[in-house]
Amino acid sequence: MNDALCDSNWVVAMQDELNQFTWNDVWSLVPKIYAMNVIGTNWVFRNKMDKNGNIFRNKVRLVAKGYNQEEGIDFDETYAPIG
Repeated sequence: MNDALCDSNWVVAMQDELNQFTWNDVWSLVPKIYAMNVIGTNWVFRNKMDKNGNIFRNKVRLVAKGYNQEEGIDFDETYAPIG
């Protein structure tokens, strides 16, 4: 992650991913309530290659840490970010 933050190509890809949430109107920021169980997120980085093996795109996804969910508690109230 720290290496990605030092590379402007990855930073642009991360910003594009966050912009997709806004453009598609798939999230809203809400204040955290004490009793609220917050599901964290991770950045997933991947280089897209052409047929010659050259990098032509940096692909970034922000994914939910689904392994932190508890069956019967979080399943109905958690939404996955999709861009």
